[in-house]
Amino acid sequence: MGRIAGVTAAETRERLLQAAAEVFAQRGYDGTRVADIAAAAGVSNGALYAHFGSKADLLVAALEAHGRRMLANLFAADPDRSVTELLLVIGRWLPRRQGAPGHLIVEALVAARRDEDVARPMRDYVGERAAWLAELVRAAQGGGELDPALSPDALAHFCLLLSMGSALITPDLHAVDDGEWAALLTRVVAALARPTTPHTEAEHSQ
Repeated sequence: MGRIAGVTAAETRERLLQAAAEVFAQRGYDGTRVADIAAAAGVSNGALYAHFGSKADLLVAALEAHGRRMLANLFAADPDRSVTELLLVIGRWLPRRQGAPGHLIVEALVAARRDEDVARPMRDYVGERAAWLAELVRAAQGGGELDPALSPDALAHFCLLLSMGSALITPDLHAVDDGEWAALLTRVVAALARPTTPHTEAEHSQ
């Protein structure tokens, strides 16, 4: 099971990421062997190591790939969506998160507490997500959507806690009504909005 004829290196990498997401979800990080992922992808162990240095690297890479797909789909659906609307869409989706993305983040977080090989790439992954969220907050502040007095880093941390916590509290453990959750998020985002002052009211009336 070497590299499959007619399949590019990029396609092989994608096969491995998809196989890793499925196998980690089924067996957990500790219960998964590199050989299991290679077999699920239809390639040799050597082909896997040509793309990823370790099982830990593959876990985090699979997590990153799923995150990028979700964000790409959100932007593609409505590229003109405001930052606060984007955050609300992501927030409304969180309680209904199921399947590979949720399983992957749980496996990665648990494994990172026990295994420094996982902790290292996870620190980079979480740091990149936090930096991306903080940039979104700054963009929203610059556009007048969010209060400029808010700390972008603190708000990014708050969003990370919601996102990663939602992977642990799945609908089968505790469900919430979609409408009630959306209403709560809307209230939270409204509370974070730029304060209305007589000066800003005059600006909007012009």
